[in-house]
Amino acid sequence: MNIAEKLQKAVELTISAGFQLDRDAFEFLNLAASTVDPVEIVSRTLEKIGKMKDKPLFIERHLLEETVETHHRSQETFTMLEIKQQQEFPILEGKKIFRPYAKEIEAEINIIEDPGSKSCTDGTIEDYLEYFRDRFRKMEKLLRQRIDVRDAVSILDVLKAAPNTKHKIICMVTEKREAKQRILLTVEDLQVSATVLIPQNAPHELLTKASKILPDQVICITVLKTRGNLLIAEDIIFPDVAKKTQNRAAIPVYAALTSDMHVGSTMFQKRSLQQVYPMA
Repeated sequence: MNIAEKLQKAVELTISAGFQLDRDAFEFLNLAASTVDPVEIVSRTLEKIGKMKDKPLFIERHLLEETVETHHRSQETFTMLEIKQQQEFPILEGKKIFRPYAKEIEAEINIIEDPGSKSCTDGTIEDYLEYFRDRFRKMEKLLRQRIDVRDAVSILDVLKAAPNTKHKIICMVTEKREAKQRILLTVEDLQVSATVLIPQNAPHELLTKASKILPDQVICITVLKTRGNLLIAEDIIFPDVAKKTQNRAAIPVYAALTSDMHVGSTMFQKRSLQQVYPMA
C-alpha cells in the first residue's frame, strides 16, 4: 500500500468514526506519512479521543503531533512490555467447553454498499479540497430544500448589492473569532469569501445560534449588506438532520465490531483478542 492509499484510508477511518480532520491536521498527516503509518497514527489518536470526557468534533493538528511523539518514544517500550506480560501472564486454556449461543444462529450478512469500490482519490491536497467542495454542494442542496432558504444567493452577489439590503447566503465557516462579546465569521462559498459580524447587541437567540457554529460547518445566514464588504448577521439557519430510528435484532444476540487490529504491530493486543476469540 503506497502513501496515497494509506492517507486515503486514514481519512476514511476518521470519517467512519464520526470525526473530521481539519486542514492543518491533514497537511501534517501528509507530511508525516513518509516516516510513520498515517492509518496507525489516526487509529491511536481515535483511541485517545475515545477516553476523553469532552470529545472534539474535529481532529486538530496538535492531537496528531502528540500521537506521533508518543509513538516514537514508546515504540521500543511497548515491545519489551508485551514480552514481559506474556512471560508473567501465560494464556491458560479453559477446562469447560464454551458453546456460544450466537454460533447456533444462521448468519444474515448483506453488503448494502461498498465505499471502497467507489474510491477514486490519490490522497493529495487537491483531493482533500474537493472533499470539502463536494460536502459544501451536498449541504447546500440539503439547505435549499427548506422554503425559507430557496431564495439564497451567492456571496459574490451580496458583495455587489446595494448597501442596507438584506440577503441570504449559504456558506462554509472557515474561521470563527470571538472578542468583546462580538463574533466574527470568515465564510466562503465556491466563488469568494467574506466577513460576517454578529454584533454584541444582537438578539439572544442569534447569539446562542452563533455560539454553536463550528469551523467547516455549512450554514445559511441572513445578512445585511453594509457600505463596505462587511456583512451583518440577522439570523442563522442550520441544516435539518432527520433522526434515524435505531434498528434492533429480533434475536437476542450481541455483535462485537472490530477493525484495524494492527496484527503484527507492536501495538497489537494479542492477549485481549484471545480472550474474545481463543483461536486467534
